[in-house]
Amino acid sequence: MRVALLNPVFWPEVRRGSERFARELADGLTARGEQVTLITSHRGRRSSTVEDGLRVVRVRRLPVEDRLRRRLYEEHLAHLPALALELRRERPDIAHALYPTDALAALRVRDRHDGAPVVLSYMGIPHRTALANRRWRKEIVLRTARDADAVVALSRTAADGFRRWLGVQARVIAPGVDVGVFHPDSTARAPAPTILCSADHTQPRKRVGLLVEAFALLRREHPGARLVLSRVRGTPLAGRLPDGVEERDLDDRSVLAAANREAWVAALPSVGEAFGLVLAEALASGTPVVGSRAGAIPEVVDRAGIGALFDGDDPRDLAAALGTALDLAADPATSARCRARAEELSAAACAEAYAALYRELTD
Repeated sequence: MRVALLNPVFWPEVRRGSERFARELADGLTARGEQVTLITSHRGRRSSTVEDGLRVVRVRRLPVEDRLRRRLYEEHLAHLPALALELRRERPDIAHALYPTDALAALRVRDRHDGAPVVLSYMGIPHRTALANRRWRKEIVLRTARDADAVVALSRTAADGFRRWLGVQARVIAPGVDVGVFHPDSTARAPAPTILCSADHTQPRKRVGLLVEAFALLRREHPGARLVLSRVRGTPLAGRLPDGVEERDLDDRSVLAAANREAWVAALPSVGEAFGLVLAEALASGTPVVGSRAGAIPEVVDRAGIGALFDGDDPRDLAAALGTALDLAADPATSARCRARAEELSAAACAEAYAALYRELTD
């Protein structure tokens, strides 16, 4: 089956959860024998390359993008004319959009040019505030969610948001983690208690600042502990980091996997997470995790013995959860429990679920 995965940006320009999701899904579908093309955008002319076995087509993004963003219009609109043209050229069997604006272009091609069925995978949790903070966002999300042939949420929490705010019934398919790349290795663990947070510190909802406060409290009991944060291009934290906190470039997947094996605990104190893929990657590495009970993180940390959850925004509560997870890290049986949970969330299982959905729509 010829599958067009649509994501407005991709590596190396942006490396966030949706870009990792796109790559993992493409690899899983390719391993099943599907023919996958990722269609994304950039500022230059159209290009087509093969990147680690994946065909990537980058269509032209018009310069008006920055002006629209400054005026608070919905993001990722300036490449839609080129994307629609590319879909007409490619003629895929399925157009699978990971962002609503891309779904908008795919729907136009489907309806006006007898194009492919459209799947929209929504990477967040629909909520009144998020839907209203940019011009046209609510209208675009509502139109694409109602008109797509299938809408997929990453978790039950996100699906509940679709029902509550949009009146749309979404299917649930959890994103997959590559359990081959992310795997345990007890010899790789750091000698000192190490906490890893690979979240983007420039996004307020990730609450990396809260984690830094909690880590300072934790160091009273674990003076040699370290906290490793992800370095974000253009916004380094160097010079403002407390003792024991360091930044590291974690963009490369193999580097991130090694950091997860080195860590004793991986933390994601975010609110509003639609899933929490970085925690699944840590679990696949045999590393216990810490996360907030807000959002869908409890659906990942869904059993005892693989991590700890905390409520609210008090750094003392987060510090206590980190301490609990460090105790779990000292238990030799923890790694196997973490790995078993991650294998339930494998990229192969995710690809199989999407392949079944594609067959249903094309049949």
